Amino acid sequence: MTTLKIEALSIGALAGVNLTVRAGEVVCISGPSGSGKSRLLRAIADLEPHDGCAYLDDVSQLSMPASHWRRQAMMVPADSQWWFESVGEHFPEHCDLVALEAFGFSNDVMDWTVDRLSSGERQRLALLRAMARSPKALLLDEPTANLDESMTRRVEAWLKAEIHKSQVPVIWVAHDHSQIERVADRHYVIAGTTLEQIDGSD
Repeated sequence: MTTLKIEALSIGALAGVNLTVRAGEVVCISGPSGSGKSRLLRAIADLEPHDGCAYLDDVSQLSMPASHWRRQAMMVPADSQWWFESVGEHFPEHCDLVALEAFGFSNDVMDWTVDRLSSGERQRLALLRAMARSPKALLLDEPTANLDESMTRRVEAWLKAEIHKSQVPVIWVAHDHSQIERVADRHYVIAGTTLEQIDGSD
């Protein structure tokens, strides 16, 4: 089981952010548009230059190439990236068919071309793709923003079960306060240059 630690991380207007996310814990972060939520996740994933550091247990972000770190501290952005023509080319050889069904897909989705996917389908498949690679930490940037209420609830339930089973630490950026109440163990809001805890206990 892995703990995600952020120490003295600064990016944009955010300065000296310290945060520890335990194995299997979901920490939600909210804040006004433009306050730096996505940039904070990108810094933790080592996708943008920043001060400070992130750790998986005692292993520093700085101790390995950025590409290797990103496979362990995996970010799922609101708008996912796809590099190959077919969906299946983005997944490991053996995909969890039960998960596909939970997200409303039939098994033949792996044969679909990426260009036929709606924004909601891309978002759901990006979540499945990330979990299929067994990350040590998960960074979710509004992972249900393109989904309707019914599918949002299905995705939340699946994610919570998978997070509990795999004991992966999660930082989940969200704007919907009802969703935060459903999924978060702790909730922080970006207040100026730092994080302010709203709900939950350390």
